[in-house]
Amino acid sequence: MKKITMFIRPEKLEYVKKILIDKYQCGGMTVSNVMGCGNQKGYNEEFKNIRTNVNLLPKLKVEVYSLDEKVEGIIDEVCESLSTGMAGDGKIYVSDVSYGVRIRTKERVGEDS
Repeated sequence: MKKITMFIRPEKLEYVKKILIDKYQCGGMTVSNVMGCGNQKGYNEEFKNIRTNVNLLPKLKVEVYSLDEKVEGIIDEVCESLSTGMAGDGKIYVSDVSYGVRIRTKERVGEDS
């Protein structure tokens, strides 16, 4: 089982949801509003003759857990759908997960038996 963490542009969330839910049946995901910067570096803004450097930009952090065999397909489709070729398109991180435990039933999810 893998944990996929994506940092994406807010306006691209519907594309990601369509891929994860409709195509790969990933039933649960967590979406958080975050601020950050990378190669995009932010932008300069002037308001009432006061110049400011906005270096933290709004992004969404999408976390989802998936079976190992689905991960590469998810990554390929997300990259294809979200890529604009410009800095700030986002990042995807993949990490191993041993298993999860459903609190209500104590059922172990994703554990190799």
